[in-house]
Amino acid sequence: MEDGTRDNAYGFAQRVRGNRTLMSHDVMVQAASNGDGGSPVVVLLLCFFLIMGVVQVVRPQLLWKANSRLQQGWVRNPEATEPTGKGYAMNRVVGVIFLGFVIWMLVQQF
Repeated sequence: MEDGTRDNAYGFAQRVRGNRTLMSHDVMVQAASNGDGGSPVVVLLLCFFLIMGVVQVVRPQLLWKANSRLQQGWVRNPEATEPTGKGYAMNRVVGVIFLGFVIWMLVQQF
C-alpha cells in the first residue's frame, strides 16, 4: 500500500473512532424506524394479500379452480391435477403462516 493511501485510511479510522454517535444504537434505531405511517399502495397490496390468505385458509378449492384455468394448454387434463384432502390441508397450514406474516407486515406499517 502506498504511504498516502495508508495515511488516508488511518485518518478515516481515527475520524470514525472519534465520532461515537455515528455508530450509536439510538441513531440506528431512529434511522430504521419510520413513524409517519405506511404507504397507501403498500397497505392496499398487503390488504389484497390478506384477503388471498383468508381465501387460502377458508376455501383453498377456490384458488385451485382459479389457477386451473391457467393450466389449459400446458396440462392435458387440468381436472386431474386437483390436490387431495392432504394437499388442501397443507394449503391451509401454509395459508395460516402466510396470514401471520402479512398481519405482521401490516402492523409494521403503522
